Amino acid sequence: MEGLMRAGGRALALGDARGAVGCFRRALLLAGGTTSPRLRRACAFSLGAAYVEAGKPEKGLEFLLQSQPSEGDGGEHWGDLYFNAGAADEGLRDFPKALQCFGGGRAAGAGSRARTRVRMGCCYLGMREPARAARCFLEAARGYAVAASPEATAVALSRASTSMLQSRRFRAAEIAGVLAQCRSLCDSIPDPALRGKLYNDVGLGYSQLRIFSLAAESFQQALALCGGERDRSGEAAALQNLGAAHNALRSFGTALGWHRRAAALHSALGNRRAQGECFGNLAYACSRLGMHQAAAKNYLHALQAFRDAGDAQGQWQACEGLGAACFHLGDPQKAIGHYQEAL
Repeated sequence: MEGLMRAGGRALALGDARGAVGCFRRALLLAGGTTSPRLRRACAFSLGAAYVEAGKPEKGLEFLLQSQPSEGDGGEHWGDLYFNAGAADEGLRDFPKALQCFGGGRAAGAGSRARTRVRMGCCYLGMREPARAARCFLEAARGYAVAASPEATAVALSRASTSMLQSRRFRAAEIAGVLAQCRSLCDSIPDPALRGKLYNDVGLGYSQLRIFSLAAESFQQALALCGGERDRSGEAAALQNLGAAHNALRSFGTALGWHRRAAALHSALGNRRAQGECFGNLAYACSRLGMHQAAAKNYLHALQAFRDAGDAQGQWQACEGLGAACFHLGDPQKAIGHYQEAL
């Protein structure tokens, strides 16, 4: 039973919620044959938490409620129980109820309090209150820093910056400061996949702040961490974002290579809408370099990709671009036809 509990804990730490559920379920079956209520509650608690992490909050809440201690147990595990019951309610989209659970908890450790703040932030996002969510994530980051957990600190800072940008209640300098803190922690994170994702998220934040030089640097670092067969989706996203950042920096010659690589990789992955965006970005770079024939060709590729993906907005943008390219190529009749299609 102890071996199953340890194996379940390792599986959760590695993000294998399904494997954790299997381990904890077998442990709970074994605990049912013992005379220890405390042991059964511990197994039920772990199984409930694993179900929540696996995206099955209804099932998780069932086992978390089974794990509630009796009055004579001195409040054992109440802090964690509040957290996970709140997470289950969050999964059920009962955000106010989840917040009540979080508010009732009395988790002792800085890491536990920080984790609760993260879940509260998620609830506020679900209630469309990004400013409150941002403050929760910032408090969580401070708690994780006290608990000496750079990975969790960086993730909380990343989520805080995203929420700050959504809320429009924070100054650009404040958001840039949070992004800088997150970026400074990235090198201390041993997991390359997490490090790459954080660099990409930081780059997106800088892009929204229109600090494109730092955005390009961040996307370049993300690309270095997810290249090859390690994370092809992450590589495609980094390539696409890097090309877009160089477009914004007016480095159109440099951008061409990134756009082409991104379009090819999205094609291999079957991401037609994303491929259409890459073709559109490539066409724009070509047009700014005076390569209007190449621009028209890539706008046509973008239009077909957006049609395949059912993206009406993308089709409109591609038709507008095609109209401009045909005008520059001295074919006003075709240009008018594409502009009319856009209408």
